[in-house]
Amino acid sequence: MSNDFEDILTMDDSEIDLAEAALIIAKDEYPELDVTHYLEHIDQFALDIADRLDLNNDAETIISTLNDYLFKEQGFRGDMDNYYDPRNNLLNDVIDRRCGIPISLSIIYLETGKRLGLELEGVSFPGHFLVRFNVSSGTVILDPFFGGISLSEDELEFRLSRFCEDDYDDALLEDYLTPASNKAILERVLRNLRGIYVENSTHEKALRTSDKILSLSPENAQEYRLRGSIYHTIGCHQMALQDYKRFLQLKPDAEEAERTRAHIIELQNALRYLH
Repeated sequence: MSNDFEDILTMDDSEIDLAEAALIIAKDEYPELDVTHYLEHIDQFALDIADRLDLNNDAETIISTLNDYLFKEQGFRGDMDNYYDPRNNLLNDVIDRRCGIPISLSIIYLETGKRLGLELEGVSFPGHFLVRFNVSSGTVILDPFFGGISLSEDELEFRLSRFCEDDYDDALLEDYLTPASNKAILERVLRNLRGIYVENSTHEKALRTSDKILSLSPENAQEYRLRGSIYHTIGCHQMALQDYKRFLQLKPDAEEAERTRAHIIELQNALRYLH
């Protein structure tokens, strides 16, 4: 993979190295970032663990070895103090600072495991990204944000019920544990960053990030609405109008449709006045 986000779009999902792709995303913040340097860190993690593991070990031993190395020896941890710091989504910063959020720590966990030949997959669990480890006896769900702990079915159901509230149906738990594609994982990283940039009013970064999301997911109606709102905020009326209209084409009956139509009327009137 070259250091170009456009190359990711042309790749089959299985060909994507998540760590490399996440570092390419970070190059938007750090244009001179040495991607290879940080990939070598992850390669070394895997080499160090491989020296301690016999892959015929049982799942519990493998998980314990990974967790001891990454979270105790290397000191990776969940950032509970500054969760919304954008650096927690930039993989080079996560490696340098040894702290991150569920999805960035999961990428390190996944890519270290991949280099060891382990069957690890990402899980876009609501509100908190997780990792699933497929073993002969079934599936183990792990939480890298909390040191790679294994989550029981009861714990998962509790977390889901808290997040979904009235819409929760425990019969659907397995649906929430399906593996996420690599591109879906990258999209989630980008959505995190876009949300932080919008919150911090760093509109140029938010727009660049939104562009990347839509290049990965061109039928993402909500992202058109969100990008339109950024354009609207900074006074790019024509661009906002295009995005709002695209949102309505894709989701004419969405909850936000009526408000979006009102924005369109407002912008059309503004553009007529300007002309």
